[in-house]
Amino acid sequence: MTGTLAVVGLGPGGAAHRTRAAEDAVRDAQVVLGYQAYLMACADLTGPHQCVLSSGIGAEQQRAEDAVRAAAGGARVALVSSGDAGIYGMASLALTTVAALPPAQRPAVQVVPGITAAVAAAALLGAPLARDFACLTLSDALAPWEAVEARLRAVAAADLVLALYNPRSRGRSWQLGRAREVLVEYRPGDTPVGLVTDAGRDSTQVELTTLATLDPAQAGMHTVVIVGGTSTNRLGDWLVTARSLGAL
Repeated sequence: MTGTLAVVGLGPGGAAHRTRAAEDAVRDAQVVLGYQAYLMACADLTGPHQCVLSSGIGAEQQRAEDAVRAAAGGARVALVSSGDAGIYGMASLALTTVAALPPAQRPAVQVVPGITAAVAAAALLGAPLARDFACLTLSDALAPWEAVEARLRAVAAADLVLALYNPRSRGRSWQLGRAREVLVEYRPGDTPVGLVTDAGRDSTQVELTTLATLDPAQAGMHTVVIVGGTSTNRLGDWLVTARSLGAL
């Protein structure tokens, strides 16, 4: 008998932005696995009757294998991510690991969606994602910077509003500055930019600036940087992208 695996997106951090489906999946699990910070974010949903397995950053593949092994062995398992598990989260690794098993050994898998960081940040900024937009991570941990920059140029040339994940960290201090240099080749310096740090948490910070005056030092690993397009305008404290081109 195989068990079940729920790959759960917990949202941006606060309990108010978790879905009921995510909460039910964690409460119902016999085994809950995740990065230690994500387990802390759902600690109110777990109890002594559950096996809670914490792992550090960088152990994503092992975490997926442990979750699939437990589910294949008959347990009800919840593998938690922040935001949405299918967007820079654990769903891809989990599904790939399950697919590698013989069909008879595969547990039933459910991907439980969550509010991702770009959406949480956009809500605090107003409505910058009202039309077509793209999400791009500036981390070069899983892809060479040349590939990241090539995608950045393609998005910039397409005039898409851009949500940048993982813009800057202690070990990656230059990528956001380089991204700004690339973007100003395609967009005017007065293009509106919003920086949201810790979206959905008590420590939330929101900064409004422009492409020309963007200071990379304002961003960290928990920051989402949203860069507007030609139809994005600053209306007081809001960034608003028009629903139809040329409407603002």
